[in-house]
Amino acid sequence: MTYVVAESCIRCKLTDCVEVCPVDCFHEGPNYLVIDPEECIDCSLCEPECPVNAIFAEDDLPKDQAHFLELNAELSQVWPVISEMKDPPEDADDWRDVKDKLQYLER
Repeated sequence: MTYVVAESCIRCKLTDCVEVCPVDCFHEGPNYLVIDPEECIDCSLCEPECPVNAIFAEDDLPKDQAHFLELNAELSQVWPVISEMKDPPEDADDWRDVKDKLQYLER
């Protein structure tokens, strides 16, 4: 099993979760983070650290977010690893409660 970063992370890209990951399975894109399912060891440390509740165990991923499992696998192959916390985007707070953000995902 793996953990999955879902839609809530788009345009927020808060990096609290990456610091606790013991295997550096997070990858960073322009405005979103993903988890490499091949590297994730299912430790669950990242899930409670996410301020926008964007991280789910694969088995707990809401049905309407299921496509994010494949998206995480795809993008983790092309985006660089991130292992240290960074400052959030300046407008992250404006995006916290926005729904249906997939259209804003920058590749």
